[in-house]
Amino acid sequence: MKLIIPSLTLYILSLSFPAFSQTKALVLSGGRAHIGNGKVIESSAIGIQNGKISFVADSKTIRLNPDEADIVNISGKDVYPGFIGTCNTLGINEVDAIRATNDMQEVGGYTPHVRSLIAFNPESKIIPTVRSNGILTVQSVPRGGVISGTSSIFMLDGWNWEDAVYKTDDGIHVNFPSWFSRTGWWAEPSGVDKNKEYDNQLRDLRKFFADAKAYSAVNSHPEKNIRFEAMAGLFSGTKSLYINADYVKEIVEAVQLATDFGVKHITIIGGRDAGKVTDLLKAKNVSVILNRLHELPDKADSDVDQSYKQATALQNAGILYCLNYAGGMEAMGLRNLPFVAGTAAAYGISKEEALASITLNAAKILGIDATLGSLESGKDATLFVSSGDALDMMTNNVEKAWIKGKAIDLNNSQKELYEKYSEKMKIKN
Repeated sequence: MKLIIPSLTLYILSLSFPAFSQTKALVLSGGRAHIGNGKVIESSAIGIQNGKISFVADSKTIRLNPDEADIVNISGKDVYPGFIGTCNTLGINEVDAIRATNDMQEVGGYTPHVRSLIAFNPESKIIPTVRSNGILTVQSVPRGGVISGTSSIFMLDGWNWEDAVYKTDDGIHVNFPSWFSRTGWWAEPSGVDKNKEYDNQLRDLRKFFADAKAYSAVNSHPEKNIRFEAMAGLFSGTKSLYINADYVKEIVEAVQLATDFGVKHITIIGGRDAGKVTDLLKAKNVSVILNRLHELPDKADSDVDQSYKQATALQNAGILYCLNYAGGMEAMGLRNLPFVAGTAAAYGISKEEALASITLNAAKILGIDATLGSLESGKDATLFVSSGDALDMMTNNVEKAWIKGKAIDLNNSQKELYEKYSEKMKIKN
């Protein structure tokens, strides 16, 4: 009897290895280059050598030598600087519902010495799904308490956190006291209660800052205080202060606290009412990281599209701002960051301004704009090519990506599952 074995397609979970360093010069030719600073080159030539962008030019004005570099024709496609995810738990939070996979929060209310740096996991299964939409760099941030800890900035490629880190200990994150709390839940809010402990909480926060500054003013101490040691960079200017605050009273008092203690770099995170205090923000040179725009307005009398228009208000006021995707399921949701920017573009800002809000603006706020955030000569070659509009969820299709000149594997488990069940259901791609 003849044994008949049906043909099977074998699917093996992909092993995504860190990319290899660039060995030969590369030129991307003919693509529409979105520089990140508002400029667009319709038919560009972008040189990549030794992990850096060696030139950016109009392809019609230069002659390329195929003997000197590999030339990749990307005519009809778009090339962008890699998107930057700010204020996110990617790499330190894997599955929200499984506590053992969450390394984003430490016990205690004042923990500035807690560092995301050593907790970052470059082998997170979420990272490949995020890279597939063009997010190639992330600021990984601790959560919880009054002072959550110290963030660091990572490239989304590497064997370990030492390989992946782009900027170490860039800033301290503070959850400013809220002067009121909402009752009910997001779908059925039932009212607002005043925070009776607001004054006490603010007094405690001010005392901690006062003690930390006094500690930093002394050169030597009989006993080392690791919490105050972590705060020292705020007063010297080597670290930024990121303050989670949403409403006018909180923003004003948060900025006042920071300036009273001589903090040099201040950023408000959230900033629902930031558009109402733009004069203060501009006078104090305060930047804003807006939380995800894909959320309901928080006031019953607000316009239904109020959240979508926040970026426009700050853009018109000349405030340095960027967009993030903080909130529930934020690590896996970070892949939607470009579509948040696309929504902002539909509600008042231009497409290139929206692009800047997740590239060059973000790099400026994080203090890495000298080497990242735009397609400019001398900067790190962290960029990607899409066959559609990267800010449009219907057409975005990232085909190639590089981090510091290293070609990145864009495969992920979700793509594999799609291919697997497309085969099962005989769906033609």
